[in-house]
Amino acid sequence: MKNTNSNAITVQATTNAPAEKVWTYWNAPEHITKWCQASADWHAPYAENDLRPDGKFKTTMAAKDGSFSFDFEGVYTEVEPYKLISYTMADGRMVTVEFDEKDNTTTVTETFDPENTNPIEMQRGGWQAILDNFKQYAEEN
Repeated sequence: MKNTNSNAITVQATTNAPAEKVWTYWNAPEHITKWCQASADWHAPYAENDLRPDGKFKTTMAAKDGSFSFDFEGVYTEVEPYKLISYTMADGRMVTVEFDEKDNTTTVTETFDPENTNPIEMQRGGWQAILDNFKQYAEEN
């Protein structure tokens, strides 16, 4: 189900790769651990992913200096291969990820409910940075 929250935040990147590759790199734990960080001083040392409705995912995001880490996790509500993923995060917020392939490029659009702690622009910037890391990883590998 597509996120229709009027307060939702959207980030987007177009990757020079076909949807099949983008889908695999987005969802396979061995790839997630290579791109899922917002800055060079963070990394994702662990990822698991059961990509199906009611399946769970978890990615550990951690500062490389060991000072802080957290698990980004949730449950899938909808999975349409190469097209759409919807999930609910552990804190109840909804996320929709759309994949749109045209001419051997794939646009990934993430729409997510904001949390109430950090400013909207900080949240948008963090999610966009992770998406930009994904784009770079998918194009270079």
